[in-house]
Amino acid sequence: MKLTRKSVTAQPAKAAGLGINRRQFMKQVGITSGGIAAASMLGTGMMRRAEAKDIPHDAPIEIKRTVCSSCAVGCGLYAEVQNGVWTGQEPAFDHPFNSGGHCAKGAALREHGHGEKRLKYPMKLVDGKWKKLSWKQAINEVGDKMLDVRKESGPDSMYFMGSAKFSNEGCYMYRKMAAMWGTNNVDHSARICHSSTVAGVANTWGYGAQTNSFNDIQNANAIFIIGANPAEAHPVAMRHLLIAKEKNNAKLITVDPRFTRTTAHADLHCALRPGTDIPFIYGMLWHIFENGWEDKTFIKERVFEMDTIREEVKKFPPKEVELVTGCKEEEVYQAAKIMAENRPGTVIWAMGGTQHTIGSSNTRAYCILQLALGNMGVSGGGTNIFRGHDNVQGATDIGLLFDTLPGYYGLKTGAWKHWSHVWDLDFDWVKSRFDPNEYLGRVPMNTPGIPCSRWHDGVLEASDELAQKNPVRMAFFWGQSVNTSTRQNHVREALDKLETVVVVDPYPTMAGVMHNRKNGVYLLPASTQFETEGSVSNSGRSQQWREKVIEPLFESKTDIEIMYRLSQKLGFADEFTKRIAKDSNDMLVIEDITRELNRGMWTIGMSGQSPERLKMHTQNWGTFSNKTLKAEGGPAKGDTYGLPWPCWGTPEQKHPGTEILYDTSKNVLDGGGNFRARFGIEYQGESLLADGSFSKGAEIEDGYPEFSADMLKQLGWWDELTAEEKAEAEGKNWKTDLSGGIQRIAMKHGCVPNGNGKARCIVWTFPDIAPVHREPLYTPRRDLVSKYPTYDDMRVHRLPTLYKTLQEKDNTVKYPLGMTSGRLVEYEGGGEESRSNPWLAELQQEMFVEINPADAADRAIGNGDTVWLEGAEGGRIKIKAVVTPRIPKGLTWMPYHFAGVMHGESLEPNYPEGTVPHVLGESVNTALTYGYDPIAQIQETKASLCQITKA
Repeated sequence: MKLTRKSVTAQPAKAAGLGINRRQFMKQVGITSGGIAAASMLGTGMMRRAEAKDIPHDAPIEIKRTVCSSCAVGCGLYAEVQNGVWTGQEPAFDHPFNSGGHCAKGAALREHGHGEKRLKYPMKLVDGKWKKLSWKQAINEVGDKMLDVRKESGPDSMYFMGSAKFSNEGCYMYRKMAAMWGTNNVDHSARICHSSTVAGVANTWGYGAQTNSFNDIQNANAIFIIGANPAEAHPVAMRHLLIAKEKNNAKLITVDPRFTRTTAHADLHCALRPGTDIPFIYGMLWHIFENGWEDKTFIKERVFEMDTIREEVKKFPPKEVELVTGCKEEEVYQAAKIMAENRPGTVIWAMGGTQHTIGSSNTRAYCILQLALGNMGVSGGGTNIFRGHDNVQGATDIGLLFDTLPGYYGLKTGAWKHWSHVWDLDFDWVKSRFDPNEYLGRVPMNTPGIPCSRWHDGVLEASDELAQKNPVRMAFFWGQSVNTSTRQNHVREALDKLETVVVVDPYPTMAGVMHNRKNGVYLLPASTQFETEGSVSNSGRSQQWREKVIEPLFESKTDIEIMYRLSQKLGFADEFTKRIAKDSNDMLVIEDITRELNRGMWTIGMSGQSPERLKMHTQNWGTFSNKTLKAEGGPAKGDTYGLPWPCWGTPEQKHPGTEILYDTSKNVLDGGGNFRARFGIEYQGESLLADGSFSKGAEIEDGYPEFSADMLKQLGWWDELTAEEKAEAEGKNWKTDLSGGIQRIAMKHGCVPNGNGKARCIVWTFPDIAPVHREPLYTPRRDLVSKYPTYDDMRVHRLPTLYKTLQEKDNTVKYPLGMTSGRLVEYEGGGEESRSNPWLAELQQEMFVEINPADAADRAIGNGDTVWLEGAEGGRIKIKAVVTPRIPKGLTWMPYHFAGVMHGESLEPNYPEGTVPHVLGESVNTALTYGYDPIAQIQETKASLCQITKA
């Protein structure tokens, strides 16, 4: 549903984001009548050719293979380039993921080849005016300020905000740069979208990623979607769902407070109250256990402690589930029955399930549902976790996170020694870069840093409350916009307090303009990912090599070049690039970065890929099946497209990649596997290893622990290693043996290197050993707080974290409406890039709130009225009202892609000339409130309170 375009002003920014009408918009961006309208009507994203005026029409066309930079489906695209100008595009009809499909964002990618709203050159804010700098000046000044901060306050007073827009190689070098600076204060946007997925899923069966592929959804007989809306957020993924419905008569269940565009295709819609996912899942399990629908054999062989879950489920009989969730007993029963009678079934979720104070428990509950039904390790089953940026999976795998090194190795000394070995650096030198003092009994090198969801608390918190030497004084915002963080009032306060703000991005982003500063802000123009090359990983763990389409526009530089130049200024370039060659222009060779990360990423099997293998897949993507992702012929015959991890061993061993995790029906050499023996051999005297279940061809026909040098010796397989492999593998395990010999021998005998364990239903290292429902901090149901209270206040890593203190206050009288948020098909993330794209900006020009007709009538609000919405911590935003029954009474919904207006005041004057996005609007996060998951520190954006009044 779109807003009616009436009574709107000519300048969207100056009118507090109220938009412009169609004729004014088209005049402003210089587009003739019909152009954008025609583009918005094109069926599968086919765009008519846009010729550059100064390029002869008969110039030869060069075709580049690239990958969409929006969500993590990984759609392929053919970019047409003439004389270095990106002049046209076509969706790749022979690509295995999208088969010619595109969404609005994909169809508008060519605008990256023009980028009129982009930063053109480095700039610095001086006395409130933007001043142009040379790159040499910018690097010198930023570097000098970094060195001053380090000398005065220590390395932890720097913050490195990273990006899911980096290539894998860019992610790797940024995490490496933070490590060699000497801090774990580095993070990226997965913290605020799927960090609770990684925590919950990895602690259930070993790895925290999507288990099957998008394409494999076509083989499902039931599709259960909770907290996701792929019709808008992942449109091409939605295509695979619709194929399953048409081909298999697959049943589609959507569990979402709103009646979404995805729900329009559903067989069953359950409109649960935000934040009640666990009671709903337990309600389904109540019926599954009551009727004996669980897979008893699967549970016996491959699952640990389902009995604990049975006891928890008894607390949620149908009437209690209806009381807590708002979903009728019959709906919950039907959801359970459909999933039980239509196996294999898949479970899909996104941020509707993750962005909660109990997000890690939610994701565990979804996993437990699939374990009960035996839907794991099978085609058409699994948990398909839809991620929101083109390389957010890769950025997470590469360890661009505050609590781990690449490959999820963690931060213990052994992990640092492993990566020091990968880098060919002395561990003591790496250690010397960090603050040596202890805080809360641990040194910063071994302590998680500050998460990006709370970077502002790292600036504002009192020194004696922080578990590091000093607060954050200087920060990079590299490819990540700050309007994606909740509590925008605190974000602005922190931006004002920082001594220096450095924005590295193709666009200024809100970090560069939201503050009240007059000095101390640097804008460094990074090129887009279409102006460089490298690999990216989609949600299904497949990697693709993105070719460079055009050279960097204006004076922009690639992320990797900027990092390299900074390392030279900061004095650790030799260590930073020790194993990486430079070309004749003193630029780092991207392929060498890929080889180095493959050299160290044994934990997840991101070791068997190589730049050569990835490039070969991308160049031959038409030879891979869009049903199985297998290449039946051609140079990649037998491989799975993109070599999804685990791709075990070395590139020379030619492992085909793993489309479906934990699939025991295949040999490990063909992409088979089993649950990882990650949690030890036993717990409280009970075995954690699989019971009589093993992958096809395994010579150990039972559960077994993770492989190590000692285990090979015990099995009598040690002498099958070469002499060189023995020298490297001695004293190592499958995760730290850089020769790959331990993995090679394990697979030779049909065994999976990571062992063969049971998935676990309980996590003894989490605050709640089994998933427990806890009411949101800002709950509208005060009657449930005493029965389902939140956590006590606690310290999480370096920061104090509030729970009970906030929940104890009743806010419902002043703020009676529930508040949640979500995604639009037209925009992505914080929206700075997509709202600067004229093709997309024309489609959705205004920030809005959906409100139920009954709630609107009580407030005398009509559709299209301007309203003030105030969140429960006082954040106020001025937006349009969309009155619609698709949001239930008592709840409101807003998209999260807008920024550039705050408290009704336009921030347009703060932008450098020529960079103001076509569409500005209030950020939903100005109204959203405190709340963080205790494991992942993901922010609460799906369950809060507000009040709305007519403006």
